[in-house]
Amino acid sequence: MAIKFQYNKTSLNNLGKQLKMRQNALPTLQNKESALRLEVRKAKSTMEQLEAELDSTFKKYDYLYSLWNEFDPGLIAIKDVELETVKVAGVKTPFLKDIIYDIRPFNAFTKPAWFADGVNILKELSRISIEEEVYREKCRILEYNRKKTTQKVNLYEKVQIPGYKEAIRKIKRYMEDEENLSKASSKIVKARHAAEEEEEGV
Repeated sequence: MAIKFQYNKTSLNNLGKQLKMRQNALPTLQNKESALRLEVRKAKSTMEQLEAELDSTFKKYDYLYSLWNEFDPGLIAIKDVELETVKVAGVKTPFLKDIIYDIRPFNAFTKPAWFADGVNILKELSRISIEEEVYREKCRILEYNRKKTTQKVNLYEKVQIPGYKEAIRKIKRYMEDEENLSKASSKIVKARHAAEEEEEGV
């Protein structure tokens, strides 16, 4: 990214302000990046734990596999999934607040005794599965924001701050050269006047 500037004091002041703004913002961005990195790791770890929990819960109820053919799937349905927004390292992420189930009443005398357990098993499996999905989305959001923050840190650190410093150095050097030329030319003019005055005096 080429920084546009002019060789004058106004441009020098503007570049100075831009440089200071980025130098002040950089530590905050670096802190945000490391906080997001940590939060991504935590969310991934929780998501993996939930994946493992779902897997082990399926295995735990494996012995009931043949009985599920008798189960009435219309007994339980998910009515609503309540999510709330929680800020993590300044980023809005989803958090599972509650799952509202619609459970149809059934006659315990005419239906198999394990139907009540079946409803609870389905509630447990769906809770783990939904929570895992929420954490997957949380990971995606946090990772996206971490990448954006890393890009900004790199842009400031490796491109803009050195670019502004270089531009400021060029302007200062140019202004110094201008000043030196101005001084040198005024010395030459003075020397010439002095020489002319001497000639006139002779």
